[in-house]
Amino acid sequence: MTLTDNPDYWENRYQENNTPWDLGQAAPAFISLLHSENPPEPGRAAVLGCGRGYDVLIFAERGFDVIGFDFSASAIEDAQIIADTAGTSARFMQRDIFDLSAEFENYFDYVIEHTCFCAINPQKRFDYVNVVNSILKPEGEMIAVFFTHNRPGGPPYGIAPAQIKQYMHRSFETISLRPVINSVPKRIDEEYLGRFRPIQSSETFGEN
Repeated sequence: MTLTDNPDYWENRYQENNTPWDLGQAAPAFISLLHSENPPEPGRAAVLGCGRGYDVLIFAERGFDVIGFDFSASAIEDAQIIADTAGTSARFMQRDIFDLSAEFENYFDYVIEHTCFCAINPQKRFDYVNVVNSILKPEGEMIAVFFTHNRPGGPPYGIAPAQIKQYMHRSFETISLRPVINSVPKRIDEEYLGRFRPIQSSETFGEN
């Protein structure tokens, strides 16, 4: 087990306010997508590793029925306070995302990813893809901002765009995977926005 597999690691980070991944706002790529000429139609959405919930709020504001999930109780508490202040319908649950399949199988129209994939143990990335596939409806969609830096170590653990496709291709069709052009300054040239649709005949797969 790595540190990032332990909920106490993330809980301590939030209690110490040592959360450099927290932008204090929704990901600019999501804001642009939701205000584009062809935004995704509202539906049930899950935001994995939601932190303080800024991405949850932006989708809720656009009419989505959204639940944010996070390992950390403090993150969920902060997120709920922010959501209550904003007066939105957003909901939050403290969960290990790898347990969601049993509770939310084929439940969501969308899974929203931002700074969760890069935070988990890289050895669990195939498990992550399988969880996303299992909680999405067959006609659902994953919308993801990936952190594509190439620095050693982590978290955040980097990944190349070609590797993203390798992890996704057995269970998902890639609709699009493009560089983000309006990242916050500290992430310029290090983010990709991807949209993926489940392959109808897919099964869950492991690395082999």
